[in-house]
Amino acid sequence: MKVIKNKFKDLLIIQGQLHGDKRGYLREVYLEKLIKKKFKFQIISKSKKNVLRGLHAQAINPQGKYLSVIKGKIFDVMIDLRSKSKTFGQYFSIMLSEKNCKSIYIPEGFAHGFIALDNENIISYNCTNYRNAKSELTLKWNDSNINIKWPKIKPILSNKDNNGLSLNNFIKKVKNF
Repeated sequence: MKVIKNKFKDLLIIQGQLHGDKRGYLREVYLEKLIKKKFKFQIISKSKKNVLRGLHAQAINPQGKYLSVIKGKIFDVMIDLRSKSKTFGQYFSIMLSEKNCKSIYIPEGFAHGFIALDNENIISYNCTNYRNAKSELTLKWNDSNINIKWPKIKPILSNKDNNGLSLNNFIKKVKNF
C-alpha cells in the first residue's frame, strides 16, 4: 500500500493491491501507520446504480472518513469547507472501485458524496467522530458555484439530498451553529 498526495492538505489517496487467483482475492484495505488516525466507528452502505448520496458534512464535531469500495464502483467527491484552507470551496473527485483498490482518507472539514456506478455498490466508511444528526448539513450536489463534473447519468436522490444548500447558504448556516 502507498499514499498518494494531492493539492488538498491532509486528503490522502491510498493505493492498495489485489492479490488474486482463480479462488478469489485478498485485499489490504487499511494500515494504521499510513493514516495515523483513530476511528470511532465503521459504517457500511449499499447503493444501487445511479444513487447519489451527499454532499454531507457535520458543522459540529466534523468527521474524518476513511472510505473504501468493497464491491462496485463509485465517483467520489469531496468539497473543502475549511475556511482557512487554500483550497476552500474547491472539490476533489476520484473513481473508487473494488478493482482499482483505491481508498481515500477525507479529513475533517470536508463535505462528501458519491454516485454509484455499478448495479450493486458496497462502501465501507471508518469515521473519526460519531454522527451528530443535529449538526448534519447537506450541500447541493449540483451547485453551480462548485461546478462538479458528475458522470452523465440521471441521479436517484433522497429528499434530503435533493434539497441541499448552495455553498453560500451552507457557509452562512455553519456560522450560525
